[in-house]
Amino acid sequence: MATRGRGAAAATALLMAVSAALPPARGFSVPLQRPADCGADRYFDSSRLACAPCGAHQRQSAGGGSCECEPGYRMVSSNDGFSVTCEKCPENMSGVTQDGWNCITCPRGLTSKGNCKCPNNEILVERSVDGVLLDEALCVHCNGSEQSFSASDASGSRCVRCEQTFIQVSKSCDCNSPNILTGGLCFLAHEGLPPKGVAAVRFAQLGVTLASAWFLKNLQSSAFACWLYSNLTACQALGNMCVMNMNSLSSSSTDACGLFQYIFVSTARVGVVHSIPYWRHNLPWLYYGDQPGLASQVLEKNHFPTTFTFKGTDKDVKLKFIAASFDAAGNFLKWQNLEGGLLQLCPDTQTKLNAAYVFGTTYQQNCRISVSKILLDFANPVFYDLFLEYNGGNGQQHLWAVPVLNLNLQYNEKFVNQGSNMNNWLLTRRFFLVDALSGKENDLGKPPRVIRIASKITISIRLVSHTQRGTIYPPLITVAYTDVLVQNPETQSVMVSFAVSYEMNQREAQIQTDIALGVLGGLAVLWSLLKTAGWKRRTGSSIIDLQTVFKFLLFYAGDLANVFFIITVGTGIYWLVFFKALQFLHLLVSQLAIDIFFIDWERPKGKVLKAVEGEGVTKSTAAPVSIWRTYFIANEWNEIQTVRKINPLFQVLAVLFFLEVVGFSNLALMDASSSLSRSSESYVAPWSRILRFGVSAALWVAIAILQIIFFAVIYERFVEDKISQFVDLCCVSNISVFLLSHNCFGHYIHGRSVHGHADTNMEEMNMNLKREAENLCSQRGLLPNTDGQTFQISISRKMRLNYDWIHETLTRKRGPARLLDSSANTFEQSTRAYNAMNKFLSSFIDHVHKEMDYIVKDKLLLERILGMEFMEPIEKSIFYNDEGHSFTDVLYYGNETTLLIFDILFFSVVDLASQSFVLAAILTYLQQEIFRFIRTTLGQKNLASKTLVDQRFLI
Repeated sequence: MATRGRGAAAATALLMAVSAALPPARGFSVPLQRPADCGADRYFDSSRLACAPCGAHQRQSAGGGSCECEPGYRMVSSNDGFSVTCEKCPENMSGVTQDGWNCITCPRGLTSKGNCKCPNNEILVERSVDGVLLDEALCVHCNGSEQSFSASDASGSRCVRCEQTFIQVSKSCDCNSPNILTGGLCFLAHEGLPPKGVAAVRFAQLGVTLASAWFLKNLQSSAFACWLYSNLTACQALGNMCVMNMNSLSSSSTDACGLFQYIFVSTARVGVVHSIPYWRHNLPWLYYGDQPGLASQVLEKNHFPTTFTFKGTDKDVKLKFIAASFDAAGNFLKWQNLEGGLLQLCPDTQTKLNAAYVFGTTYQQNCRISVSKILLDFANPVFYDLFLEYNGGNGQQHLWAVPVLNLNLQYNEKFVNQGSNMNNWLLTRRFFLVDALSGKENDLGKPPRVIRIASKITISIRLVSHTQRGTIYPPLITVAYTDVLVQNPETQSVMVSFAVSYEMNQREAQIQTDIALGVLGGLAVLWSLLKTAGWKRRTGSSIIDLQTVFKFLLFYAGDLANVFFIITVGTGIYWLVFFKALQFLHLLVSQLAIDIFFIDWERPKGKVLKAVEGEGVTKSTAAPVSIWRTYFIANEWNEIQTVRKINPLFQVLAVLFFLEVVGFSNLALMDASSSLSRSSESYVAPWSRILRFGVSAALWVAIAILQIIFFAVIYERFVEDKISQFVDLCCVSNISVFLLSHNCFGHYIHGRSVHGHADTNMEEMNMNLKREAENLCSQRGLLPNTDGQTFQISISRKMRLNYDWIHETLTRKRGPARLLDSSANTFEQSTRAYNAMNKFLSSFIDHVHKEMDYIVKDKLLLERILGMEFMEPIEKSIFYNDEGHSFTDVLYYGNETTLLIFDILFFSVVDLASQSFVLAAILTYLQQEIFRFIRTTLGQKNLASKTLVDQRFLI
């Protein structure tokens, strides 16, 4: 006890001492210091995150993180620059070697750092060949004669061969007057050289013109090398500088585009590439030409050589854009596919980035990006020539050049790349995403003063009118750039967008509408005159007075309103029904193509003796697991595929009852009465088409809402809930359902029995259910102590590849209905594939495959609202908790709104055509049954094909 008391007292004293040592006011605060704050005689100590003083005769190093000796002092010792000792050099050896460790005599003087220096074209030698330090440094002259043609390199440490243009022009390593030295190249001065270029870049949005360091260094030399030697990279570099200057071109300018145009015109004799008149040999293709009206010819004269579909093979569904990429110096980098987000600056999932190029998919992406991230990710600009790949028919792949509409183009006054008049457009070819190079003024090693960003990119796909084959015009990519004056990159940001749009020329439809308005308007005048004449006759008056004129205007107003209704409603119904029918058919096809598999968790119970064929012996093997539970679940799934929240027959009969029996159809008469009944003796007004549509649609919606409320509130609670019952049945049967509605997205129903097995007798089954009802066993959820059994799943690409690899064997014979016709080898192969898939999926659910693991999480509120997932399953798949049985999205049950709208439109179109509610009701019910039969039959075939359940057992 005494020892324990002394220990407690000592601990208390220690705590009090530590507490007293802590600064009460500052707590754990430290001052903020940066390397730039340290000054010349201090360095930044990274261990303390603070400035520390350098020693005697020392100064801060270039990086700021250590110290170095002052000029005239050599290092005696150094611990990587953190503990340096310096010693003064003697008077006769005042120079310091390049490594800083020795003193040396410098015959040609010293640099600002205290090192020896040598004149141009001489290299500094401090040691002999065997490494012995010389007492006096040597400046060795590089031999520039015809035998060697050598000169010192940029560092002055060794002699290298002169640049080839020096040798060609002067037969030496000198470029003396009158020869021209520019960009590190030497050119012979003679007539015919391109004019002296203006190394300026115009940023029109900011009203700023900069003398670009990149242009000063490379513009003239690129133009000369391209003109004199047809140097390919020089020509590409010159073209890139023209693109960085927004393709500016005028008759008086000698900027990058002016020099490019000078060379383009002067090299007409060398011919063109691929018979394209705007693509000169050795030059990049920058312009389509400046002839007025050329843009409309390029975009509308020819159709794209191949067609696309909304379904089918990958080559027919996807637009395969491919880009040739170049760096700023003109070097070809590689061919790059646009899939994966090459042109999309905003981050997104891989699946969503690739979705931009699926034919018919309108894609829109917007985000705000910080300037600091842009400078980090796009320090060096990349230039793109975009093409659309297609099959030429003979197996040879071809490329179609995609024109660019640069909204910032700085051309002469003839062309304005704004508005919809193509005749005023000047199309170009090359573009970039970010230019952080041309905006550097004096030093290429410093940050740019201005950057230019492709803030809006739109790929426009225009469909050809009067075609059902998916024919398109050549695509057009529209680019709008934003100039940003860099001031504080950490706080500055830019809004960027990328879009793929589809459009169709509506000019012909507009002309037809105008013609219809003119013709029907004229007929309305004649019809109103006839009505007025009849009215005059009935009134017994033959005088045309003011009352007659007023009556004619009233008749004409009513008839003209009918004309407007016929045209607008007819056009609207055509487009509405057409695209709504497409949506319904897309829903039907999607549901018929889902991947589904029933995971059987049952394990063998005991051993059985089994005879081995051909050997006459018996062996002990694991007892087989019954397949009847899987067949049972498959039949239940097959039954709920077309379950709806409304009864289609009752819906049709109820609508018909209220329209024809109750008399709601009388509300569609063109009179002011709101009575539901009409006397046979009274005058009956004609029908109004718009009122028929309104009355019938309102009744459809009202009765459907009442049915859905009854179904959800009463029927599912007190009679039966087939969806919830199916989930319960899966758990009782020890069967889970794994289904994929998309390539990497789907649903999972966790049906693993909490009792471990389901192949049992009635007594044990009842006992298990009783134990579960009394909470004497674990809960049914996938996660411990949870009840969540249904999930939305987003699987990784690796998981999908493994699934497809097994599934190929599973479906090789297109389902097990052919088992009687197939060989035993094929049957055994299919059985092994089924067992392999069952083992793979069950082990995946049990987290066996760590390289294909998954996590379980809740969806964000915004994810639920938008119906999308923000996280991409790159390394791990994601299971999203789902309490709403969202797997019904692949059933009729979860798409009631689409089905209901389609039924309403079908009913209304038939009624508008026949003016008969009875016929509309009959045909609507028939189409419901036909599509339900198609959905059931093809869904059953897909179920048998994907799950290996014999179709003969699906009843």
